[in-house]
Amino acid sequence: MSSTSQASQRINALLDENSFVEIGALVTARNTDFNLKQTDTPSDGVVTGYGVIDGNLVYVYSQDASVLGGSVGEMHAKKISHLYDLAIKTGSPVIGLIDSAGLRLQEATDALNAFGDIYLKQVNASGVVPQITAVFGSCGGGLAIIPGITDFTFMVDNKASLFVNSPNVLDGNYKEKCDTSSAKWQASEAGSVDAICDENEIYAQIRELVSLLPSNNEDGDSLEECTDDLNRACDNLDGAAADPALALRIISDNGVFFETKREFAKEIVTGFIKLNGATVGVVANRSAIFDENGKEVEKFDTVLTANGCEKAASLVNFCDAFDIPVLSLTNATGFGSTKCDERRVARNAAKLVYAFANATVPKVNVITGKAFGSAYVIMNSKAIGADITISWPNSEIGSMDAALAAKIICDGKDVATISECEAEYKKLQNNSLSAARRGYVDEIVEPADTRKYVIGAFEMLFTKRDERPAKKHGTV
Repeated sequence: MSSTSQASQRINALLDENSFVEIGALVTARNTDFNLKQTDTPSDGVVTGYGVIDGNLVYVYSQDASVLGGSVGEMHAKKISHLYDLAIKTGSPVIGLIDSAGLRLQEATDALNAFGDIYLKQVNASGVVPQITAVFGSCGGGLAIIPGITDFTFMVDNKASLFVNSPNVLDGNYKEKCDTSSAKWQASEAGSVDAICDENEIYAQIRELVSLLPSNNEDGDSLEECTDDLNRACDNLDGAAADPALALRIISDNGVFFETKREFAKEIVTGFIKLNGATVGVVANRSAIFDENGKEVEKFDTVLTANGCEKAASLVNFCDAFDIPVLSLTNATGFGSTKCDERRVARNAAKLVYAFANATVPKVNVITGKAFGSAYVIMNSKAIGADITISWPNSEIGSMDAALAAKIICDGKDVATISECEAEYKKLQNNSLSAARRGYVDEIVEPADTRKYVIGAFEMLFTKRDERPAKKHGTV
């Protein structure tokens, strides 16, 4: 198999059968420096065109590593830029399949300008059409900015590399010590990657994601008929609440759940579900991960970390740009208290506040556990703009844990007095009923009824309009 056919075969494996139409197949490099004139550059190292995924129009480019390493030069970039122009005009997603040595050195400033051309097109398309990249080989240097601008990124495990600086040039590091270019590191530490899997699974994942997303920011026709019972009881939902990856599948139509940034900041779960045929973005606090047998395999504190806030804000911003409603499942008692968190948590928590408060899409919050202090306020509370807040009966909502509050209030008193104060604090302050009496909770529902109440809330909010002060954009 030639690499040229590999670039084309990647596209054919992704799209509906026989749907791909190539554009610019006859384009070649124009530069003649360093004997480039003598080098055959078919398609200038990138196959571009359009096709469909489940009948939905998409534009795709696939880099060809057999042509000058798939490096980006003038004509290579012009083909990708042209694809973006078409995508913006027609309102359709762009999917990039990356396998490139990066900047084409023989073209120098032409190649640098080429990078800039692509960046500009991506920025213009951001928030207008979904952008997806999948890294199959190398993606280094300035090329790494391309998946950084896109909305979702996938990487082939144990084969792809993504980096701005090679691991070996980092002070005190070398590839064997810490491969910062690996899919695993980029997914779990950098948060740059949504999923890592083998090549065939990547095609399936992209197809699933495209089927969930609107084609553009004005696509109001992406509803599908719901075949699941809208009033279906969510049995044992409270038992799965610690791991939203399970709970969200129970709530969603037919168990549909696409998780984003799966290996990064696992204490927050983000992704997309279906409710009554409509796609809904989700942000949820996680305290445990269960395996297929229901055994707890990983545990987390119910806190907002710097990385978790960053991850959640990114999802909310995407949903707001594409008019996707947002559902949050709240179980948060405070903030991450590591040195790394303290360095960035205030700034990233501010970004999450901004994302929720700034979003004008329908927003529903379900309080499933404890909701204490500022962490509760930040997690899509009514105070920052949630349209509807639903609470489970046993949820605790307040400024802090009752036991801690009692110790502060009754400082210096005996154990019996502190215990009595704790019970009184729970009754008066730390429960869903006291919050509902003050108007901070709209409905108290049994966990099993969560699906029908959430669907009802989003149905009611379908025609929501939210006017904001006129401004160019915020600065958070």
